[in-house]
Amino acid sequence: MAIPATAPARTGLIEVSDFNLAYDTIDGAVIAVSDADLVVNPGEFVSIIGPSGCGKSTLLNAVAGFLKPTSGIVTVDKEPVKGPSADRGMVFQQYSLFPWKTVRENVEFGLKMRGMGKSERAVAARTLLGLAGLSAFEDHYPDRLSGGMKQRVGIVRALATGPKVLLLDEPFGALDAQTRVIMQQILTNLWQRLGISVLFVTHDIDEAIFLSDRIYVMTARPGTIKAEVTVPLPRPRDAALQLSPEFVQLRADLGALIREESLKAMGGELNEDALKGLAVNLNGANLAEVV
Repeated sequence: MAIPATAPARTGLIEVSDFNLAYDTIDGAVIAVSDADLVVNPGEFVSIIGPSGCGKSTLLNAVAGFLKPTSGIVTVDKEPVKGPSADRGMVFQQYSLFPWKTVRENVEFGLKMRGMGKSERAVAARTLLGLAGLSAFEDHYPDRLSGGMKQRVGIVRALATGPKVLLLDEPFGALDAQTRVIMQQILTNLWQRLGISVLFVTHDIDEAIFLSDRIYVMTARPGTIKAEVTVPLPRPRDAALQLSPEFVQLRADLGALIREESLKAMGGELNEDALKGLAVNLNGANLAEVV
C-alpha cells in the first residue's frame, strides 16, 4: 500500500513555515532543524515521528514558545509565537506535578494564576478529573499515584486553562505497555470531547497511527519534513484496529521511512545488507568470535 497523499484544507491553527534552528557549540553551529513546515488544523490530532535527535521535540518546544527559531515563522491562530502562553497547554514525558499539592490543587493551579475564583476553579477541575477517571483521587498527593495516573493529572492540568492547542512530548514513554494503551484511549476521548487541536511527539509508530489524523515524518538531523501522511482509519478506534491490514501496512510503510533515516543518522555505517549479514553471523555464533 502506498502511503496516502495528503491535501487537507489548510486553515492552520498552528503553522510552522521555513523553520530553521541552529545551536552554537564549542565546535561551531549545529543545525538541529532545517526548512521545516507543518500545519495543524482546528480540531486535528497530528503527530511527529522520526529518528532520535531529528528535532521533533525542538519543533514542539518552538510551538510552545520555549525556543525561538533562528529563522522562520511559528504562529498559533495567526499570531506569532513569542513565548509560552495559556493558549498552548504542554505535557512532558517527565511528571511535572507539584508534590506538595493534591491532584485537584495541581489542576487548579493554572486557573488560580489566571484569577479564577475558588468555587469556579473547583468546578472546572472536578469536571476534567471526572472525564479522565480521576474523581476518586482528587484529594490524593502525587506520591500516592501510579505513573499513568500522574500523567493523566498532567494532561488534565494542561487542559484546565482552556488552551487552543495541546502539545505533548512523548508523554507515555515511561509507561508500561498496558498502561500506555489505556492512556492513548483516555487522551483520544478527552480530545474528542473537548474538540481542541493536538500536536504530539512520539517514537512509537503504532501510537502515532492509533492517535492521529495525520503524521509528519522527520529526517535525520538536520531535521526537516520527509513525509506528511494521512491516517485513513475510521474513528472511534480500538486496540483491535491494530490487527487490520490497513494498520499493518501503514506501520510497515512508516517503519521503512524511519529506518532509512535512522541508518543515515548512524553515518551510513550500517545498511540493510550489512544488518542481514550481521544477523547471519550472529546466528548460533560466539559473539566474541564475530567481534
